[in-house]
Amino acid sequence: MDGRKFVASYSGGKDCMLAIHRAMASGLKPVAFIIMHNEARQRSWFHGITEVGIEQVSQAVGVPIWLIKTEGPAYTENFERALIKAREAGAEVCVFGDIDVLAHHDWCTARCAATGLEALFPLWGESRKSVVYELIDAGFKARITVIDLERMDGRFLGQTLTRELADQIEAEGADICGENGEYHTFVYDGPMFLHPVNLPFGSPVTEKNRLILPVNA
Repeated sequence: MDGRKFVASYSGGKDCMLAIHRAMASGLKPVAFIIMHNEARQRSWFHGITEVGIEQVSQAVGVPIWLIKTEGPAYTENFERALIKAREAGAEVCVFGDIDVLAHHDWCTARCAATGLEALFPLWGESRKSVVYELIDAGFKARITVIDLERMDGRFLGQTLTRELADQIEAEGADICGENGEYHTFVYDGPMFLHPVNLPFGSPVTEKNRLILPVNA
């Protein structure tokens, strides 16, 4: 892998950041990260990061983050367009943070096959607990910003992951890694960051079964 260029599917969350960290440690060179942006909500899909917040992360990690604005029906098409743009910029590989959900793996692999890139899953098949622990032990700081209240207690919202907190989540019956949708995170600091990203957050809001800590940047 040494010296090859890559693009990464970036959500703002913990798993993609650890996958990117591993890719860079193996010698891969980042061209850009791509993040899908919900045009209707004016926030990133799944993790709800604003355009201002994404720019701050880009500055902190020193890598361009391409914001791909899209509605749901055009999501796949626009994702593939971003991959083609990355390939034209020199990327040979696309890095994903999936661990063991086969449907995600297959979707990502298909997008790469359609655009001439190699799909790389640095975390694939590993223990969910070991992935969380590795992220924490490496020095990444991941704040819990979304909770599925049907799967996990809302009291964890806004907290930064530690081994102790992850163990509490698991002890209460939720997946320690949130792979079933129990929670999402925003990584605001870590080994690849030049400085922490201190985004302003608002008061928690509830949308159906989800408790959200909104970014106000």
